[in-house]
Amino acid sequence: MLMVVDAGNTNIVFAVHDGDSWIGTWRIATSDQRTSDEYAVWLLGLFALSGIRREQIDRAVIGTVVPAALYHLRRLVRDWFMVEPLIARAPLDWGFEIKVDNPAEVGADRLLNSLAAHQAYGGPLVVVDFGTATTFDVVDQDGAYLGGIICPGINLSIEALHKAAARLPRIGIGRPQAVIGRSTVPAMQSGIYWGYVAMIEGLVARIRAEYGSPLKVIATGGLAPLLAEGTTVIERIDADLTLDGLRLLAARNPTPTYQRDRGRTAESD
Repeated sequence: MLMVVDAGNTNIVFAVHDGDSWIGTWRIATSDQRTSDEYAVWLLGLFALSGIRREQIDRAVIGTVVPAALYHLRRLVRDWFMVEPLIARAPLDWGFEIKVDNPAEVGADRLLNSLAAHQAYGGPLVVVDFGTATTFDVVDQDGAYLGGIICPGINLSIEALHKAAARLPRIGIGRPQAVIGRSTVPAMQSGIYWGYVAMIEGLVARIRAEYGSPLKVIATGGLAPLLAEGTTVIERIDADLTLDGLRLLAARNPTPTYQRDRGRTAESD
């Protein structure tokens, strides 16, 4: 079985694929202070509840945009599953060209989303990921990654608004029925929700104009279904896009050789 680890800025998602389907998916808050042993206690308990034995894990792949979390995640896989994890990085065989100035700068999640989206839906396309940041990534007809756009995520915007303006409360995210808010909270909710919908529509229109031909729009991330309610621009929602990207990447690249004495090696190895 394959274990994938998707470490984002807010949450880390662990999932297991048996070759046919995902048989378990679990998430925990991201913390660079959490040790490999702490991960193991939590994860192995969930494995037991799902009927998964740790000996069944024979491959693992890690994708992370949080470098400080990588050391303990790698240690988790090495020490507790006796497997050397594949790390999602630009130099691997992605199966497509990365046509940007510095491929090493591109977040692994953006490349993983692009890989999985092109595999599932063909190209050209735009992947919109509603995570800690809201990203737009452009993939051409052949699957090449062309670059994209990085914007503040919705929760970041809400928190910044609350902290920077003394009289504005912290609000929840929802779809207001009216655009014109008649009190502070509805006005803020409208600004966040319809502002982001307008941003999505505007940026997709500009991407399409610059690319010069129609592009499909695929969305992922926890807030994708909510925002898709407010626009017809988003054509498909795929909650497992990053996990599928990790699975496909692991299938394209050889499994690293496990060496028992590497379990306690330094982060730089």
